[in-house]
Amino acid sequence: QVQLVESGGGLVQAGGSLRLSCAASGRTFINYAMGWFRQAPGKEREFVACTRLIGGSIYYADSVKGRFTISRDNAKSTVYLQMNSLKPEDTAVYYCAAGRGGWDQSEYDYWGQGTQVTVSS
Repeated sequence: QVQLVESGGGLVQAGGSLRLSCAASGRTFINYAMGWFRQAPGKEREFVACTRLIGGSIYYADSVKGRFTISRDNAKSTVYLQMNSLKPEDTAVYYCAAGRGGWDQSEYDYWGQGTQVTVSS
């Protein structure tokens, strides 16, 4: 089992920045690829960014490319999502997930409870 706890969400004005953190506990953190997903009101949960387990490749959704950065600190068992130049359409509950990696949610076995990000115009 892996437990994931997100933090860092909040209310920010458009153009601002936030950094989300996801602390993992349980099984060895380095054995898992990590991803961030988000779900806006009335919409399905969607892929945001991930670090793949093999090769360490990083992928981003087109909607956040150039604005968001995913990183991980294996010593702290934590994955981060630095979000810059935020837009109102980035408003959503953000979830971190651990698993095999990629943009398909079915590739992830463990999920956090989510953290709310609200971007005001």
